[in-house]
Amino acid sequence: MATGQKLMRAIRVFEFGGPEVLKLQSDVVVPVPKDHQVLIKVHACGVNPVETYIRSGTYSRKPHLPYTPGTDVAGVVESVGENVSSFKKGDRVFSTSTISGGYAEYTLAADHTVYALPNTLDFKQGAAIGIPYFTAFRALLHSARVKAGESVLVHGASGGVGLATCQIARAYGLKVLGTAGSEEGQRIVLQNGAHEVFNHREVNYVDKIKKSVGENGIDVIIEMLANVNLSNDLKLLSYGGRVIVVGSRGLTEINPRDTMAKESSIIGVSLFSSSKEDFQQSAAALQAGMELGWLKPVVGSQYPLEKVAQAHESIIHGSGTIGKMVLLL
Repeated sequence: MATGQKLMRAIRVFEFGGPEVLKLQSDVVVPVPKDHQVLIKVHACGVNPVETYIRSGTYSRKPHLPYTPGTDVAGVVESVGENVSSFKKGDRVFSTSTISGGYAEYTLAADHTVYALPNTLDFKQGAAIGIPYFTAFRALLHSARVKAGESVLVHGASGGVGLATCQIARAYGLKVLGTAGSEEGQRIVLQNGAHEVFNHREVNYVDKIKKSVGENGIDVIIEMLANVNLSNDLKLLSYGGRVIVVGSRGLTEINPRDTMAKESSIIGVSLFSSSKEDFQQSAAALQAGMELGWLKPVVGSQYPLEKVAQAHESIIHGSGTIGKMVLLL
């Protein structure tokens, strides 16, 4: 190690596998920002299901080993590269991506993926904005092209992306229905923009949704668990309805005929496919949401950095997610 290099604690993954491959190391060199890069002192980092897929080696994108997971951080700017003019040391910020990984005391991010965090939101809430809100905005506005007055069903509405979707959909004038698997989850969904909520653990909950929306059906369904729900979703749609697949954990069987009479669509969403312009558009809308007060991240379970393996276990196998899971540094 060269003299003068600062060291930090960070999670390192040396091989793909189960949660046990997440190793906490305390002698990782703090990166130095160059060019258009920002170094952030991380206060909190979001945990997303996609990070467990990447870690296991089953995801379509594989990082070079070893790597540090994590994209959604919130913290304070420590230093900036020579070509950064939009941020300075001491600024409160959040990110939608990192270069060096967010499960660490310091992380490097490209300046166009860093955004100002208003004082009305704390760092834990800041770490809950990145993937959930930008994914929800992309699903609703970019993929589903929702219009005010349409109805949307958010399937799995009590998690980070689900609650973000409810808040955005309500702000854009949609009729919002949500599902959640616990009483507390249902309560939180109603507090965050849904007009109605259903318990997806009840055997006949699909019939209850049908009864509520009537013969016209639902215009848009934002689907977090397509392998379980897709077949039912197609039966709930209106003419020209869209199912937007945000998450799926396996294979499923559908009857393609269910798409024909209604001329419905199944559209997949990946935040990683967004262009720089897409991110700028989403950021402008979400920044307005923060200023106006409708963008209010709900923070769920919180883990210290050394309990990251437990966090990864819980986000996939825990019962009924509520809010956004975060690591605290």
